Amino acid sequence: MTLGHIPNIGVRGAKRRAAGGVVWTVVTIAALIAMIVTGARPGFRALLAIPVFLAAIGFLQAREKT
Repeated sequence: MTLGHIPNIGVRGAKRRAAGGVVWTVVTIAALIAMIVTGARPGFRALLAIPVFLAAIGFLQAREKT
């Protein structure tokens, strides 16, 4: 017996998570631009993986309603 996907948030929760994804995307882009303008070393640019991850989680949770 296989259970299907059971959403545990409603429309409002999905919108909040999608909004969080958008916010983290904007933060990532702003930080990347700032790093390019200031000439940050590539090692520091790797830190952008954190906000990219948070943005992806927000979008995925909104899509799957989890």
